Amino acid sequence: MTHHVDVHVGKRVRHRRWLIGMTQQQLAQQVGIKFQQIQKYETGANRISASRLWDIAEALDVPVSFFFEGLEEVEKGSSDKKSVPADLMGDKEALDLVRSYYAIPENQRRRLFELARVLSDVA
Repeated sequence: MTHHVDVHVGKRVRHRRWLIGMTQQQLAQQVGIKFQQIQKYETGANRISASRLWDIAEALDVPVSFFFEGLEEVEKGSSDKKSVPADLMGDKEALDLVRSYYAIPENQRRRLFELARVLSDVA
């Protein structure tokens, strides 16, 4: 049976890996394990040992504490008034949207941001 902390840590591994554009295979090679093990870590099916988490943190260039950020909110079951998912950046579509957004030139990006803000206020 999976533990909610293992699931949260796994999601944070996946989140960071997606954010920097790294594949499971690339992460596995840097850590010295098979990519199937990364899959199991990311789903929370397997627990990540402290030393392995340290290696993963180094490979993903984050402090170990990164993987535990937001855990308090998940445990409390807090929900946003505007129904934003608790693990927004764990969603591949959201990450793709953020990457695409930052690929747009800055002046156009500001205009797009204002448009999105107006549309969300109307909704």
